[in-house]
Amino acid sequence: MRVVSGELGGRKLVSPEGTSTRPTTDRAREAVFNALGSAGVLDGAIVADLFAGTGAVGIEAISRGAAHCTFVERDRNALRALEENVDTLDLADRTRIVRSDAMQAAVTLDVDIVFADPPYDFDGWEQFLANVRADFVVAESGRALKEQTGWTTTRSKRYGRAWVSFLERNAE
Repeated sequence: MRVVSGELGGRKLVSPEGTSTRPTTDRAREAVFNALGSAGVLDGAIVADLFAGTGAVGIEAISRGAAHCTFVERDRNALRALEENVDTLDLADRTRIVRSDAMQAAVTLDVDIVFADPPYDFDGWEQFLANVRADFVVAESGRALKEQTGWTTTRSKRYGRAWVSFLERNAE
C-alpha cells in the first residue's frame, strides 16, 4: 500500500498483520481525493481520520493539501502501524494520534472534514453522525448508506466491496 498522490505520492505505508484492519484501497482513495480536490474542499483543511487503521486516508489528505489530521484508532496493532507511518513520513507536526473510540472522539473534534471507515458491519451511522461536529463526512461502509437525518448524500459510489459516500450537513 502506498500514498497515491500529492507531496508524499508513492511513499510506502505499513499495515498490521491479520485481518482486523482493512485499509481503503488505492483505487478508492485516488477517486475520493480526486473528487475532493475538484470540489476545492481539501486545501488547508483540518481533517479527522476516524477508525483510522493505518492512517492511509488521513495521510493521503495531508499529501493532497490538508493542513492537519487527527487520527482516532483504538486497536493496538493498527496504532503501531499508524505511528510508524506518521514517523516514517515525518508528519508529527501536522498530525495528532488519539487512542480512543471513534464514536466518543467525534464529539470532541472541531474539524472541517471527517473521514470515517468503521468495520463493514457497523450499523451506528445515525448516532455517529449525530456526534460529528464537521459539516462534511466521507463515509466508507460495506453497503450503500440510507439517507441520514440532517445530512444530504452528495456522492455515493461502490469500489469493490466498499461504498464511499460524501455527506454534507443540512443547513439548520
